[in-house]
Amino acid sequence: MNNIIFDVMNTRVTFKNIPIHELSKFAFKDVGVACEEFKKIPGIDECIIIQTASRIEIFTVSNIETIDSPDARRAEAKTLILNQVKNKWISLTQLEQIDIDHFDQTIEVYKSDDVYLNLLRLGSGIDSFVIGKHEVFDEIVQSLSHAKSAGTSGTILNKLFENVIRLSTRMRDTTGIAKDVISLGDIAVKLVDEKAGLDSKKKILLIGTGNSAALIAKTLNKKELSYDVTSRTLERATGFSTIVGGNPINFDDALSTFDKYDIIFVATTADYFLITFERIRLVMEEKKKGTLILDLSDPRTVDEGISALPGIKLLFRDQITEIFEESIKSKSDVIPAVEKIIEKELPILSARMKRLDA
Repeated sequence: MNNIIFDVMNTRVTFKNIPIHELSKFAFKDVGVACEEFKKIPGIDECIIIQTASRIEIFTVSNIETIDSPDARRAEAKTLILNQVKNKWISLTQLEQIDIDHFDQTIEVYKSDDVYLNLLRLGSGIDSFVIGKHEVFDEIVQSLSHAKSAGTSGTILNKLFENVIRLSTRMRDTTGIAKDVISLGDIAVKLVDEKAGLDSKKKILLIGTGNSAALIAKTLNKKELSYDVTSRTLERATGFSTIVGGNPINFDDALSTFDKYDIIFVATTADYFLITFERIRLVMEEKKKGTLILDLSDPRTVDEGISALPGIKLLFRDQITEIFEESIKSKSDVIPAVEKIIEKELPILSARMKRLDA
């Protein structure tokens, strides 16, 4: 005889398994509407979605029978909750066929204790895009609040998220992991501000759509500064701007209007020089105002030869590396203390959730 139990499941796509500029295709236009749609799946009773610039995470609670699941490739597996969640996710987003074909390899799926562990690591800050940053913790709090108001969460997820928020707050306070958090973007933008001044009158260009570029974009967003974003393809720039920010433009257009920018951040993963003397000589040689270029790429993608052009001031990642590495080290030293608390609290949280199941 089969018993009915509660199944807590977390399906997610994050910056760890696909590039930032690809995440926009997996994101939901309206998270509240998406939660309602997932709740329409037969068997799903609760849903909360955490969506930030670096992750999309769906948490569901469903009633399942304690029998062996059939092979997902067989016809009878179409009714499985997980398959229905994947199908619903595809229907609510703008995924291309290649993304759909590789969907099973892209998403991560967690159940029970692994879900609780993931939430504790997120809430504490050790799995954040920037270690200790408040962004994901704040999103956990807001997602719970919105789900409660909309009625998409219930007894199980409400209790889970409330426990995680309480434990995460304690971990952040006692370990100091959230104190004085500085990202690569914060340091880079501060350096540029000190050297050239950053305000709403300055025209800013961001070249790149990877993790370093996302950190710069987030800091610019925080300062409410507008900026253009470009990459080797307009599709990448558009995907990046959709989920992170900025105004996407074609790379060739960026080069042809290079003289219009006062500040240029370069943060790419190219293994060759994107910006060379010859590529910008004609457009820059008549420029009257100065241009500050900060190349954060590793290896460098801006040729030092452009310094010969009038008005160009060129800075490199080396000039902020020491500050950045000190910040990373200070947070890395705290991680073991956080992990120790999680190791102690996870079994307790798991036991509480099992009592709810009963």
